[in-house]
Amino acid sequence: MMRRFSTVKEGVITGAIGATAVAVWFLVVDLVSGQPFHTPATLGEAVSAMFGPTEGESVFRHVALYTAFHYVAFAAIGTIAAWVMRASEREPSVLIALFILFVAFELGFYGLTYVLSLSPNFGNIAWYQVGAANLVAAALMGGYLLKRHPHAAQDLADTLAARV
Repeated sequence: MMRRFSTVKEGVITGAIGATAVAVWFLVVDLVSGQPFHTPATLGEAVSAMFGPTEGESVFRHVALYTAFHYVAFAAIGTIAAWVMRASEREPSVLIALFILFVAFELGFYGLTYVLSLSPNFGNIAWYQVGAANLVAAALMGGYLLKRHPHAAQDLADTLAARV
């Protein structure tokens, strides 16, 4: 049981690192454009719209809703990544699956973000800004997990060398 708690705790921390990185990125981009909290407000409005009409809702509500959704989603992703890293301690070839999953997720994410940027609701949020935020989050999350699992990079290299 202690192992599971450790994995969940590590995953939530990993997710919090990624979510915070994206939030800070959006804040900086929005401040530079002179529209503080524009990106989370727009994304929060989209999340809120999934549950019904959004007329009359405050910007604060949209930002709060998006922030909660954002951190929960990143905590889930971080927990999956932490679980895979722990599983790779027993079977290093799991890291190949993680690498393939990461590349597929990133490509899918960029494609979805691009398609959403064509929508009138999201058109004012540049897909490349969201993509850059995602890359920053992925790098920081991966860095944290590699620090927690220092042998993972070498295990991946060894596994790839053995498979090629």
